Formats: sequence, C-alpha cells, structure tokens
Amino acid sequence: MDSAPSAGENIAVLRKVRGISQTKLARLMGISLSYLSKIETGLRPATPPLVAAAATALRVTTARIYGDPFADPSKQHELMNDLRAVIRRHTLPREDVPPPAELSTSLKKAAQLRADTDYLSLLQLLPRLLGQATATAMASGGDAVAWGHVADVYSCAYAVAHRFRQPDLADMIVARQTWAAQQTWNPSAEAAAAWNEAGTYQSAGEYADGLAIVERAIVRYESAPGNGLEHAVHLGSLHLRGVVLASRHKDKNATADHVRRATALAAQIPTDVLQHNLTFGPGNTALYELAAHVELDAPDKAAEVVGPLLKQPPAGLKPSRVGRLAIDAARARLATKDLVGAEDALKHAFRVAPQMAEIHPMAREVLRVLWTMHQRSRPDLLVMAKRAGLAS
Repeated sequence: MDSAPSAGENIAVLRKVRGISQTKLARLMGISLSYLSKIETGLRPATPPLVAAAATALRVTTARIYGDPFADPSKQHELMNDLRAVIRRHTLPREDVPPPAELSTSLKKAAQLRADTDYLSLLQLLPRLLGQATATAMASGGDAVAWGHVADVYSCAYAVAHRFRQPDLADMIVARQTWAAQQTWNPSAEAAAAWNEAGTYQSAGEYADGLAIVERAIVRYESAPGNGLEHAVHLGSLHLRGVVLASRHKDKNATADHVRRATALAAQIPTDVLQHNLTFGPGNTALYELAAHVELDAPDKAAEVVGPLLKQPPAGLKPSRVGRLAIDAARARLATKDLVGAEDALKHAFRVAPQMAEIHPMAREVLRVLWTMHQRSRPDLLVMAKRAGLAS
C-alpha cells in the first residue's frame, strides 16, 4: 500500500516545483526557517493557519496542500462523482417522489450517519436521497417543510465534501443549500446555509472573509422574528463558527466576543441538542473555546481542561463532536510536549469517530509527528498510521 502524502510533504514538493527556497517560503509564511523545515520533515504539524499561509505563498488552494487523504481514493471518487452529478442537475431530479415514511426514514438515517462520522455510508446514501427530497419539494406546491428537508440533505452533503477535501463541490453545495433554504422562508434554514458558507472560507484559509459572512448572517438572524430553542441553536452555532474563524485569524478580541455571546445563548439550553445538523449547547461551546486556546497559541490552557472533558464528554454530544474534541486534545498535548497524552487522545478519536480520525487534517498531522518521532517504539502508532494511510 502506498502512503498518502502529508501536508508538510506536499508543501516541500510544491515549494521545489515553484523554485522557492525554504528561506523565502518561511519568510512569506511568517515563520522561522527551522519551523518550516520541521513541518516539511514531519517534526511539527502543519496547522490550518500555516497551511493557509503556505497556500497563499505557493499560489495553490489549501486542499492542494492537504492532498487526498486516501492512498487508494478510487472508491470515494466514484461515489463523489455520483453526488456531483445529482447536485449539478439540482432542478431536474431523476428520482420519483417516495412514500412519506420512506423519505422520513432516509432523512433520519442521513443525519445519524453524519453525526456518527460514517461518511462513506452517508456518501452512498446521499445521491438518491437528495434526488428524492428535491422531487418531493418540487411537487409540494411550495411547502416550506419539504424545502427544509432539501436544505438539510445539502447540509449533510457539505459535511462529506468538506471532510473529503472537495472545495469546489463544497462551494456548489452551499449555493444549492442557500437556494433550497430561500424556498422555505425560514430564517433558521438560511442561517444554517450561512454556517456552511462561512465554512468554505474557513477551509480555504480566508478567515477574514469567513468572519464577514458570519457577522452578516448574525445581523440578519437577530433581526428576524423568533426566539426559543431553535433561535438559540442557530444563532449560537453562527457564533461558534465565528470562534473558529476569529481564533485562526489571531483576533483575540473577536474570539472572546463570539465565545461570550455563544456562552450566553448556551445558558438557555440544559444539554446540547442537534437541529438541522447543527449541534449547540454548553458542551459544544466549551469544546470550541478549548480549540480557540490552541489556535491562539495557548495550548497549555486547553491541556488543563481537556482531561475531564475527554473522560466524561458533555451530554448530548454526538461522535462527530467528541471525535473533534479528542483531535483538539491531541493537538494541545503535542504542543505542550505531552507525547503520550497526544497519542492517547488520538486513540480516543479513532475509537469514537474512526472515519473522522483517519481523514481529519489535524489528526493526520499530529499522528505524522508522533509517527516520525517514535515509529519503532510505539506499535499503536503504527496501527493508526496504517489506518490513516500514512504508513504502509
């Protein structure tokens, strides 16, 4: 089995193809020559802001630097092409309108697969489900609930495109989700679409523009009528997206503001809930604040609080969120030189959200560093590295 190249390895290859020296690229990225050398050789992880800086300097997309997470991607690409075809003909569904009970069951299954991070099974389900949901909505005479279902399916499709690093497809999906949301006349559906739209900017490393999308969506949603649980979930989720974007943009004030406003909204909800594929509540807010500490170069703060959270994750959090918590924990522990703790956190991620752990960029980067440093002495690292395609 061939191993899939890492972000650091791709940076090195692209730099050489462009004829750029390590010294020049390090200067363009705003880091030291030593730091860049360690990223390229697998001794330091390529974090999202650094990947964004490298992509700008090398004039490529962040997806090009992250590369394909699969050593043998043929199966995933075949399924992705099926999804791409359905999304392209979004107003021309070939599927018939299914019985209501069948559609309801499929919608619940898609949401569950997304929450469980079973992306391959979700990818197999999505093309037919998206066609059926669209056919149902188009035959409904403008029923808002039916169009809301279409928007929710597109949200699941975005999760797959995002995780499998298909930025062009993710952009198309967000446009389709926005189109479906606009048919609902439901501000919450439009807020959920804006959450994913900001996510495309986050993936591209365009954090300032992503923050602008979030702020615009927040203003619109706050001016719309409504309150209660649904209002808190969607508005709070927008603030959580803002936490990620602001912290990666190294804007401490904006990060603190979004954390403060999300915390106030989360106080209205006893435990985390999942609505329209958005998870919000006190537990998820704490997870985002923890991740922000890592992004703002304060991993010690994150490492202080991550232990109890991993031992007993907040109630209501699905595997997708617990897996991300474990990945952030691994990243924080690696930054504080707790290598054994970082490995334990990765093991936790592989247990609760295996597909996420195998393909998530930061899981792979932390794993690559640990593997580079201890490949002969830590057999569990070899197991995880093989599962992630980082070792043969």
